[in-house]
Amino acid sequence: MHLRSIIRIMGILVMCFSLTMLAPALVALIYGDGEGTTFVKSFFISIAVGFLLWWSCRAHKDELRSREGFLIVVAFWFVLGIIAALPLFFANSLNMSTADILFEAFSALTTTGATVMSGLDALPKAILFHRQFTQFVGGMGIIVLAVAVIPLLGVGGTQLYKAESSGPMKDQKILPRIAEIAKLLWLLYSCMILACALSYWIAGMSVFDAIGHSFSTISNGGFSTHDANMGFFKSPAIHIIATVFMLIAGCNFSLHILAVMNWRKGKISKIYFRDPEFRFFVLSQLFFITLFSLGLYLTISDYSLAKAFEVGALQLVSMSMTAGFTVFDFNDLSPFLGILLLFAASVGGCAGSTSGGLKAIRVLVLWLQVKRELKQLVHPNLVNSIKLEKTALPIRIIESIWAFFIVFVLVFFGCTFAAMLCGMNAFDALGGVWATVTNAGPGVGLTSLGFADTPDSAKYVFIFAMIAGRLEFFSLLVIFTPAFWKT
Repeated sequence: MHLRSIIRIMGILVMCFSLTMLAPALVALIYGDGEGTTFVKSFFISIAVGFLLWWSCRAHKDELRSREGFLIVVAFWFVLGIIAALPLFFANSLNMSTADILFEAFSALTTTGATVMSGLDALPKAILFHRQFTQFVGGMGIIVLAVAVIPLLGVGGTQLYKAESSGPMKDQKILPRIAEIAKLLWLLYSCMILACALSYWIAGMSVFDAIGHSFSTISNGGFSTHDANMGFFKSPAIHIIATVFMLIAGCNFSLHILAVMNWRKGKISKIYFRDPEFRFFVLSQLFFITLFSLGLYLTISDYSLAKAFEVGALQLVSMSMTAGFTVFDFNDLSPFLGILLLFAASVGGCAGSTSGGLKAIRVLVLWLQVKRELKQLVHPNLVNSIKLEKTALPIRIIESIWAFFIVFVLVFFGCTFAAMLCGMNAFDALGGVWATVTNAGPGVGLTSLGFADTPDSAKYVFIFAMIAGRLEFFSLLVIFTPAFWKT
């Protein structure tokens, strides 16, 4: 294990992330909200820590192996969350416990969108911008950004990219160089942020709200600058824009890149609809939206059918893409609609997107596996492989998907029991863990409108659940195995 090389790279990454403190400092200067020194202080502390880490091991430039890649990713997400929490520690306008501060920072970074803060409408703009901007950074993953500037690292970036990216078939590359992929991802991501912000502004949001909500929409994070969240905006146009851009961000970014590269050839529709995961994603979202919207129409008397579909699409897509935007209290919904939202959040969006959950491709393969098993019961001698677009899936991929599902269930129940040991009742613990392990944000019961009333000890359980879900479990859990640490 090349620990000094890991420390060196960690130092570089920490220095890179320290630059994100300058944007909120500029916002504080523009609005004169008195929090400028908070972010300047956080910047100097974080860049000093990063510089010391780098300087102490600057001569060590060993090639990364799989183990080093996973350890860097896991260590950096924990360190990054602590650094993102620094402004909340120093802020003059906040009075929060350590558990609350860390929970808020990790929720932003992992784009979970769960919050312990209230009174957002009265908070300084710089603090609000910091929460939104952290979701922007976490949406695509700071490690992918680091790979995009690979010359700074001085080592191969493939292992970092594999450890950070999501999906069961992430080894498939659309371009030969990882750095080129990362640069295209961030270029596309930034263009989508810009398009979303412009759309919000044209629809009636202020410039500040438009920029902030574009960060949380494309990252599928769900933080808002208002206590009422998306319910603050009564505009159907804003609701539709949010729904559309969340769906776009919930698609596999590799498809978006291929579509951009081939738009002159007129093959955009073929690129999307020949992909089995995309077709399953579209059909499942249409089904969920229709079912949830009709449920709202039938259970809420003052909703017209058009209003039910407008609000229903926003809320359902927000949960399904694990964004976490809300327009009403989930406890006011019928039990069927509440469970439907939780089920949609468990499915999530596509692999290679900013959404959380199991991912559509895994759910599709699990469904195909169920169908195959049912056929084999009727025809025991039938040889029937699982295929996607006439291509038989390797047994290794199927096994990894089942393993992922099992680990998902084990981590979910393990964290639930841990939250119950912290003093939460079973229902609230289940809802809180489900909201954090899927990176969905709002839960049910006590956590439907926020996590402020949960025990501080339970918040640390939820932080672990958020990171585990963001790193898709194996990247985190592998470092706890004895084989990982053997030379």
